[in-house]
Amino acid sequence: MSEALVRMEAFSYRYPGAERAALSGVNLEIEPGEFVVLAGRSGSGKTTVLHACCGLVPHYHGGDVSGELVVTGLDVASNGPAELGGEVGLVAQDPEAQVVASTVRGEIELPLEVRGEGETARARAVEEVALALGIPHLLDRSVDTLSGGELQRVALAAALVGRPRLVLLDEPTSQLDPVSGDELIGLLRRLNEQWGTAIVVSEHRLERCLPAADRLIALRDGGVAFDGAPGDFLDWALRDDPSLATPAATLFDLAGISPLPVGVKDARATLRAQGVQPASSAWLPEPDDQAVSARAPRSWRWRRSRAEDAALSVRDLWVELDDGEALRDVLRGISLRVEPGEQVALMGRNGAGKTTLLRAVAGLTEAARGRAEAPGEIALLPQNPSDLLVRERVSEELPDDAGRDALEAVGLKWAIASDPRDLSGGERQRLALAIAMAGRMEGPGLPRLVCLDEPTRGMDRARKDDLGAWLGQVADTGSAVLVATHDVEFAASFAKRVVLLGQGRVIADGDAEEVLSGGWYFATEVARILGSSEAISPEQGATQLGRLTEDRA
Repeated sequence: MSEALVRMEAFSYRYPGAERAALSGVNLEIEPGEFVVLAGRSGSGKTTVLHACCGLVPHYHGGDVSGELVVTGLDVASNGPAELGGEVGLVAQDPEAQVVASTVRGEIELPLEVRGEGETARARAVEEVALALGIPHLLDRSVDTLSGGELQRVALAAALVGRPRLVLLDEPTSQLDPVSGDELIGLLRRLNEQWGTAIVVSEHRLERCLPAADRLIALRDGGVAFDGAPGDFLDWALRDDPSLATPAATLFDLAGISPLPVGVKDARATLRAQGVQPASSAWLPEPDDQAVSARAPRSWRWRRSRAEDAALSVRDLWVELDDGEALRDVLRGISLRVEPGEQVALMGRNGAGKTTLLRAVAGLTEAARGRAEAPGEIALLPQNPSDLLVRERVSEELPDDAGRDALEAVGLKWAIASDPRDLSGGERQRLALAIAMAGRMEGPGLPRLVCLDEPTRGMDRARKDDLGAWLGQVADTGSAVLVATHDVEFAASFAKRVVLLGQGRVIADGDAEEVLSGGWYFATEVARILGSSEAISPEQGATQLGRLTEDRA
């Protein structure tokens, strides 16, 4: 048997000044060529495991370490990121903090320059990895003109360009649209199968990556709670922590069908084998933005005469942004109306204009033509939580009673003495939400329009459910909620209406059940299994399966 790429023995780690250990007595091995998924709730230790495997823990973060960790034959206690860099590639949870060069080409080429590769080898490697990730058109762009999803792909290219033996990815699909997310997981699987690259992915959206995994490791409170095959993990999750189970597994569990599927293909095969025929895949449209909806956007049908009656009224809005080479139209004549109390998900592929629209609504981006009117107060949670985190301690970010109440509302009262940079990605996201809404979480202080840009980044499903419930409470008070998200499952859980953008235009606008059930990518896992416009949640799907079973009987 070949030597393990990663070997942890009784490994424990505590961040500087932290009251509790981030990892406690972890024992695990990762073999060459494995595809491993790390699961677990926010703060369970997933990011810390990845940072330990590339030497950032403890060499960058500091803190207290015990036990043994050997990666690619090197003892991490005496070898840091510089020594491990040629064998280990990392894509961090916050790619904007990882990127250091001014251009995309320079960022991807940098690891090869550090290794002393020649000019010809560097040029070939950059071209190949850019083609593999579908970003050759970005090579000469300035990194500060990229969207969050584009930055994530650039960071991945920089991690892969040197062909490391081990690639570590922390929430790699968190800022990617469903199309790009599926393509990324497919690419990682090809790298794993064709190059023999070992892949370790920390991910909350397990439905995206579970079918590609050889093995799943679930962490809880800094320790290993499960280590085994993906199918066995689903059985364990439903018994031990249902919030970790995929929508497909929850659907089958509610319907009393076994075995639990690790993906859509498995689910449809099991249903056919049991005589329950899901809808034919012939209903799937061509993967074209214009095919999502042939009807006029609903915003035109809702238009009233007075903009001041609406929480938000957008009319013929055009926005131009500089991409580093020239001005380009990011929003192209958008017209949209959101009523008080509405719960709206704003969706679309990377670069469709979601963030730009929210910034224009909040008055942070100037319109070239048209206007966006929001008569009441607006609260905006930006896409990058670090934009709001500027203090050394959580208590300094939210120093008064209103701040402590906001921390309690998002489940972070325990972190009041922590450094925000030591929190997990999901915890930082919740902290940013608390800062944006401090003093305005309930009652008369609530803004008339609450805008959130990718608020579930780094959040586990339980925290997403909590956030969705809070958004429902906000809407019940009469405040409108507009959330830009790539997370189809989250959109299905909270939104009553979905607005889909494509190339800066509204291409679909309708009820969540309609928009999230009729396509390849912008559809929930349950809808893709059943091929139905009636069911987008596991609960709705179980009801439909019950009817199908009765009809068969």
